[in-house]
Amino acid sequence: MLNLSHKKLDIWKFSLDLLLNIYKLTKFFPKEETFGLTSQLRRASISITSNIAEGLSRTSSLEKIRFLEIARSSLVEIDTQLEISIALGYCNETELLKIDKLSNSIFAMISSLIKKIKTK
Repeated sequence: MLNLSHKKLDIWKFSLDLLLNIYKLTKFFPKEETFGLTSQLRRASISITSNIAEGLSRTSSLEKIRFLEIARSSLVEIDTQLEISIALGYCNETELLKIDKLSNSIFAMISSLIKKIKTK
């Protein structure tokens, strides 16, 4: 694997931790959701980690911001999908405490990084 600087950043480490927690949570979703919510949540969590990595590898500020905004949008997608999962009874708010904490931290970090890049 490549030894790249983004792997040392909390924003990337937290997004990877979120991804792992999403996979653990969805492991217990009903089989009929394999191609529904389970797949959507997993793909969105992969999107966050991947877009942070790709964005931070770009040299253009506009490209960095674009990929970070995609990552942030995927995080919002996960939030909505988790609300749906609760409504359907696939999980409860207590099970989501760590995911909520990570999501809020990542959202704040991405937003702060976007703001920092824009002011350069």
